[in-house]
Amino acid sequence: VFAGPSFAQQQRPGPLLQTPLNDLPDREGVMLVVAYAPGAASPKHRHNAHTFVYVLEGSVIMQVEGGERVTLAAGEAFYETPEDIHVVSMNASETEPARILVFFVKQQGAPLSIPVP
Repeated sequence: VFAGPSFAQQQRPGPLLQTPLNDLPDREGVMLVVAYAPGAASPKHRHNAHTFVYVLEGSVIMQVEGGERVTLAAGEAFYETPEDIHVVSMNASETEPARILVFFVKQQGAPLSIPVP
C-alpha cells in the first residue's frame, strides 16, 4: 500500500485475492494484509473504494476526515466510504506489531490508495 520504513506496508507482494464482481459492473473485490511495524503509520490518503478493515493482530488507530479517532484491537472492524479521506492509520503500539486484513470494493483497475496532500 505504501513504502518506506515508517509506513504501514503491504505484507505480501500482491493481494490475497483480486476478482471481478460480475453482478456489479466495472467493480472488483481486492483483499490484502497490511502489516504495521511498532509505531508505523500511513500518510494521509484515500481509497476511492468501499473499504472494510479487520484487525488480525495488535491494535491500530483509524480516523477519517471529519470522523472520530478510534482505537481498534484484534477482532474489531472499521469501514471507510469511497469519499472518505483517511487521515490517521497507525499502529497504536510503539513496541508491538499490528496486522490488518483489508477488503476493497472498487472500480476495476483503479489504484488501491491515492496520497492526499
